Amino acid sequence: MERVTAYVSALDLFSIGIGPSSSHTVGPMRAARAFAENLAASGRIGDVARITCSLFGSLGSTGLGHGTPDAVLAGLAGLRPELCDPDEVRNLWAHLPDGATLLLNGSHPVPVRKSDVVFEPRTRLPGHPNAMTLTAYGSDDSATAVLEETYYSIGGGFIRRDGDPVRPGATVEQPMPYASSAALLELCDSHGIGICDVARANEEAVHGADRLDAGLDAIWAAMHACVEAGLHVDGTLPGGLGVKRRASAIRMQLEEYDGLPLRERDTSTEWLHAFALAVNEENASGGRVVTAPTNGAAGIIPAVAHYYLRFVPGASTDGIRRFLLTAVAIGSLVKANASISGAEGGCQAEVGSACAMAAGALCAVLGGTPRQVENAAEIAMEHHLGLTCDPVGGLVQVPCIERNAIAASTAVSAARLALHGDGTHLVSLDTVIETMRQTGLDMMTKYKETSEGGLAVNVIEC
Repeated sequence: MERVTAYVSALDLFSIGIGPSSSHTVGPMRAARAFAENLAASGRIGDVARITCSLFGSLGSTGLGHGTPDAVLAGLAGLRPELCDPDEVRNLWAHLPDGATLLLNGSHPVPVRKSDVVFEPRTRLPGHPNAMTLTAYGSDDSATAVLEETYYSIGGGFIRRDGDPVRPGATVEQPMPYASSAALLELCDSHGIGICDVARANEEAVHGADRLDAGLDAIWAAMHACVEAGLHVDGTLPGGLGVKRRASAIRMQLEEYDGLPLRERDTSTEWLHAFALAVNEENASGGRVVTAPTNGAAGIIPAVAHYYLRFVPGASTDGIRRFLLTAVAIGSLVKANASISGAEGGCQAEVGSACAMAAGALCAVLGGTPRQVENAAEIAMEHHLGLTCDPVGGLVQVPCIERNAIAASTAVSAARLALHGDGTHLVSLDTVIETMRQTGLDMMTKYKETSEGGLAVNVIEC
């Protein structure tokens, strides 16, 4: 009998990329690069004289504000989101001059025009709300395609080509597979281990211990660098809304207050907010960010991890590894059994998932049992059910940036609350994940990353 697993590697779920969106920037860049690589592998890349890209559904609705056309051109040129300089991608399409040429897959010159990227927000393909079709032609006046492929950007930077399996099988069998939180807890009970230990066993079967630890450390280093960058930059975010960065000013205020001989208040929550704002301001500016599990929700897990290191006695680098492994064990369940895509499930699928991951992870490093960890994740997710994705102006700024700060606070509260119990609770994590899935299906399309409802239409853009 096939052993079913929901587990996704931390090295995949936490991917180093660029802002402002994992599904609208990172995913399309990877899809475009895959298309270019397939052209090269077919031996027909030299025949290509023109490439077009149609952006459907949510990609068509908010792709302009999320830099999707820039990402498509960058991917076609062979750039990788985890390695490229964010400045190489920013405004690549927006500032495209007349008569421009793109080096397809980094080698073959192809003329490119802004009109080669077409927005089709009213057309929704059945495979996923985030769909894009890339077509390569042999000449400008030829109707015969050299290659045409449709890709789905399914959330968190993950992509799937149309026709490929929805859930591809693992290349290496995991020693501790699980498809539900109930099965995960059974593994913990039977082996007398924590959730992070289950995750580590599965990871080491694929990557080995040394590569895993190096990968986790690289992820944390990128998260830390993103926080530090955001805490030390002022100015206004791009996009036309005039949103000012706040993390740096808050940092300076807190540093001044923390330096006083006698402090009258606990500033840990305010630092937590500053950490989250720093990440999401960097993301909104198109900077380097770690998808966790998406870019729109990227500030929550790093903020809570920084809170752990700064304010929890005995916090350590090893604790950060356990934090990340616990978080990915929980995130894997959400991705497999519901969604982490705002275009598919609304913001409950992004911020709700990240909050659950951070809550469970913090509970674990604070000494929580597996059942307390599961309870913390459930509490966090439960109180994000029904959260809509309605970005003003199609930008990952309002309400997204503040929403990460508030969700980081919720994650800490959920962890602390769970630690006061023994792990026994009425609603299971499996139940709340399934409820989130059903709620996402019931949610109107205008509340799922289209900027056609909610705050996106009720806030006057100046």
